[in-house]
Amino acid sequence: MLVAVLVLFIGVPLLPLVSSALRGGTRPVANNSASGFQLSVADQTELENRAHSYELVLRDDPNNTTVLRRLLEVRLEQGKLQQALAPLETLSQLQPEQPDYTILLAQARQHLGDYEGSFRAYDRILQANPGDVNALQGMINLQLQQNRPEGAIGRLQDTLKLAAQANAANPGSVDVASVQLLLGWVYAYQERFTEAIAIYDQIMSANPGDFRPVWAKAEILKQQGQYSQAKPLYQAAVALAPPRYKDQIQQIADQLAQMPPPTQDSPEESPE
Repeated sequence: MLVAVLVLFIGVPLLPLVSSALRGGTRPVANNSASGFQLSVADQTELENRAHSYELVLRDDPNNTTVLRRLLEVRLEQGKLQQALAPLETLSQLQPEQPDYTILLAQARQHLGDYEGSFRAYDRILQANPGDVNALQGMINLQLQQNRPEGAIGRLQDTLKLAAQANAANPGSVDVASVQLLLGWVYAYQERFTEAIAIYDQIMSANPGDFRPVWAKAEILKQQGQYSQAKPLYQAAVALAPPRYKDQIQQIADQLAQMPPPTQDSPEESPE
């Protein structure tokens, strides 16, 4: 649930075609990303012919972004993620002002097992914009996957240290609360719950109208079996949350209300 909460808060957006390709990986017979049905031989042939025609254009005009995007879409629709890397790499270099291309490149490389290539792609974004939360989340997930939690914590702490200076030069360039949420999530991922809760309390104090740290803290308390402390936090999160999140949080709160109390809930409820 902690992972799900994080994705809801600051999830990395994926284009539908890319999302489909990353789920399925490179395969000889791909699934049609729009319909979910297996591509026919005729469809595969038609897609390969289109890809070949785009590649011919790119031989003479390698920086044609329109054709690069079309080639990328075809390769992803085919499920040929490895062959999608070349147009995606070129697009990320030609249009650095659109970091989604570089994020998608990093995700693709990570999916294919090129972790250093993925790291370099995320780092390229963060060198230009240290507060890019999508790139930060991708980088942190990669570092945790590689069992490098201290590197993840260090990256987030360094980002927070430079936030004031960065926001003075470019207001809003670092969303401090979102970076703190990431740091709290890393602590929770490591089961360093005291440190995670301290981070969430800090966010709640600075941003009393933000439902995210309230919900995140409630999740940790529920995970620890401290139901009586978690329940009011869920209700507070429901009250603060935007409409698209209210039902989901309320459902969790309702499920919690139906759970039997643990033998030891919180110190104040322990028998005298």
